[in-house]
Amino acid sequence: MTSTRLPQLAAPVVREVADHVFAYTHGRGGWCVSNAGVLAGTNGALVIDTLATEGRTRALVDFVDGLGVGPARTIVNTHHHGDHNFGNHLFGPTAVVLGHDRIRPEMIDTGLALTQLWPDVAWGDVRVTLPTITFTDRITVHVGDRRVELIHLGPAAHTTNDVVAWLPQERVLFAGDIVMSGAAPFCLMGSISGSLTAVRRLTALGAKTVVSGHGPVTGAEVLAQTARYLQWIQELAAEGRSLGLTPLEVAQQVDHGEFTDLVDAERIVGNLYRAYAELDGGPAGEPLDVLSIFGEMVAYNGGRLPTCYA
Repeated sequence: MTSTRLPQLAAPVVREVADHVFAYTHGRGGWCVSNAGVLAGTNGALVIDTLATEGRTRALVDFVDGLGVGPARTIVNTHHHGDHNFGNHLFGPTAVVLGHDRIRPEMIDTGLALTQLWPDVAWGDVRVTLPTITFTDRITVHVGDRRVELIHLGPAAHTTNDVVAWLPQERVLFAGDIVMSGAAPFCLMGSISGSLTAVRRLTALGAKTVVSGHGPVTGAEVLAQTARYLQWIQELAAEGRSLGLTPLEVAQQVDHGEFTDLVDAERIVGNLYRAYAELDGGPAGEPLDVLSIFGEMVAYNGGRLPTCYA
């Protein structure tokens, strides 16, 4: 695998999507260039996800502190991938971190693996800081008078421990990585069919504004596009399996059609491996050989490590 040190992306884009509710986004997203959400209340702030690197998270901390709210900090981690929680500790020892029941063992098992995958990234002081409050299906958090419903979409979608934050009054959805705006979905550590079920559940909420785990703020159209992509993957897998082709062979031959402009196209390989496993009757979220499959994603890229601008 070869890699090249790349320049940092531009400064974050902050958009107030409802009164005192902010989407903290980073360009088109892509590998490890994740988003966060901030809800400002009288006594403090609720932060939905921290970021991949020390530098990015310190900028997020400065933004939250600059809102002039009280000192309390509550963090929601939407899933266990480090680009959504490596900066938990930078909000200080009194911050309360919430997540799904399965996030703790997954975070422990995964550790700082992302830093080894892309060693040239300026990660800084990143750590595994586990949630201290976990839940099974859903829990409600109140930020002042605002109701925030934290909902687990499982048993597996993007991962086994996906959580979304839904603001029913404002119809704002912080969707984590179940949907990615402008980037290809990625279900290698979750489920294709489970992701489709999750997207249908999210669609039924009737969101007006969707903040994905990566990429710019959108409306509900990102849910429809994600569903079409996942259905396309299922169709490719069924055809490829019937022809005796491997996931990599299918990926190398296919025209991406309407999904051509999505960044991180190599994710098709991982997604097809997951779809093949489901055709074999494997349970949602069953462990696959992630490192080996990632190597095939590199092969799909002509031997180049996927670009990471974290």
